[in-house]
Amino acid sequence: MDFSIAGILLVDGLTNGAIYALLGLATVLVFAVTRIIFIPQGEFVTYGALTLAILQTGQVPGTIWLLLLLAGLAALAESFQTWKRHKSALSAAVAGLKILAFPVLIAIITIWAAPRQFSLLAQVALSICIVTSFGPLIYRLAYQSLADATSLVLLIVSVGVHFALTGLGLLFFGAEGFRNPPFWDARFSLGAVTVSGQAIIIALASIALIVMLWLFFERTLYGKALRATAVNRLGARLMGISSQTAGQLTLAMAALIGALSGLLIGPTTTVFYDSGFLIGLKGFVAAVIGGLASYPGAALGALLVGVIEAFGSFWASAFKEVIVFTLILPVLFWRSLTTGHSDEDH
Repeated sequence: MDFSIAGILLVDGLTNGAIYALLGLATVLVFAVTRIIFIPQGEFVTYGALTLAILQTGQVPGTIWLLLLLAGLAALAESFQTWKRHKSALSAAVAGLKILAFPVLIAIITIWAAPRQFSLLAQVALSICIVTSFGPLIYRLAYQSLADATSLVLLIVSVGVHFALTGLGLLFFGAEGFRNPPFWDARFSLGAVTVSGQAIIIALASIALIVMLWLFFERTLYGKALRATAVNRLGARLMGISSQTAGQLTLAMAALIGALSGLLIGPTTTVFYDSGFLIGLKGFVAAVIGGLASYPGAALGALLVGVIEAFGSFWASAFKEVIVFTLILPVLFWRSLTTGHSDEDH
């Protein structure tokens, strides 16, 4: 291996690592606020990339029908819970309509816009809105009633949600893979290394999103409420912060990050209905390196995962996944020796 090959591998590793960093940050965010190890994070990546691919063909993506189904079920559940609490049909109807409003609006816009094949940026915005809407609905249906359950129960539910979304992805998108057009089809030479415009877009988008997340948590009321919930759920609840709203907002942010990651990675690789699982797991490895608590640690861990994956694919391509996932073993061993166990573990 000479310096030119090493430079190419380093660029590829850092590009993939930027995507893994976003997914690692989303994993840390969800776990910190809700204690959920969110296995389906990778499905948001897949849904984002494939929804854009279907919109590119001028068809209505199947994710719209899933969105309407989840919205209808969530609205029924919320209406029933509101009726039990207040015994008022009007209050129950209003509660259900609040959940239905945004998904139905997105569905109407998508059904109208899909055959017209608007610009790529318009389709990107529509794809992000569709996939982001899944986050609060999934939390409402799968996790909200189990908010006080143990982490093991929440993990089992996450595995079930993952398999459900993967199966639905096969139903909606089929077994054929898709590759989206790049956002910037340009190439720049830096000595022996060529950097694509898409790689620059990925790096800039990742940095911008990380900065926006920092500003959200540091400068906004909702961000500070989520931080309070992450630090002390009971204390935040006693101070009037709704754990249900915090959970739904957290899953919405995770879905947004996943959708954006899928749109960024779509032009660099062929995405299949089940591609998100491995991509999400690599983000999870990055989150574990950060202790499922440290955002900078997760970001640095993601860059490390990306670089090791790139060099591993050069030296032993058949074992690159094994090499990446083996990273988690010494980290877990070290943390088991240095970190005390919580009462929940007993």
